[in-house]
Amino acid sequence: MPTYIALLRAVNVGGSGKLPMTELKAMCEAEGFAQVQTYIASGNVVFRTEQTAPQIQAALARRLAAYAGKPVGVLVRTTQEMAEVLAANPFPQAPGKRTVAIFLDAPPPADTLKQIRGQVDEQVQLGAREIYVAYGADMGRSKLKIPAAEQGTARNMNTVAKLVEMAGAM
Repeated sequence: MPTYIALLRAVNVGGSGKLPMTELKAMCEAEGFAQVQTYIASGNVVFRTEQTAPQIQAALARRLAAYAGKPVGVLVRTTQEMAEVLAANPFPQAPGKRTVAIFLDAPPPADTLKQIRGQVDEQVQLGAREIYVAYGADMGRSKLKIPAAEQGTARNMNTVAKLVEMAGAM
């Protein structure tokens, strides 16, 4: 049975969109997913299922919308795809906690880099269905705006590595 990683968008960030991870785990189990594990309270869940990524995405989006009363973005990757995101990190020398992959449903548009605003010392590169960002020393004050990332969700490389580890252990 394949292992998948689902990433939720805008969950438990800044006091909005509160979703206890126990509730997320219960939703996944109700969909028939096996060996469900969550990781930190920001909408990361690893599980096994025979369903396809689009089926998983639709099922979780439906359940989350019913729970939250509004749409909640869900992005799904296989274990292999997530490992490839980690391996493709174009900034391996940058600290993992200050380097993120912004996960998207589709490849970033060709003009993504031209549309960036507020870039100071951040480095940005495009991936297959991700946008990689290595933040400079002042990550918390960054004014970086990437319009193509608005419907995506970001995870730092430490989190990506942990999710790959969890998925690989199933």
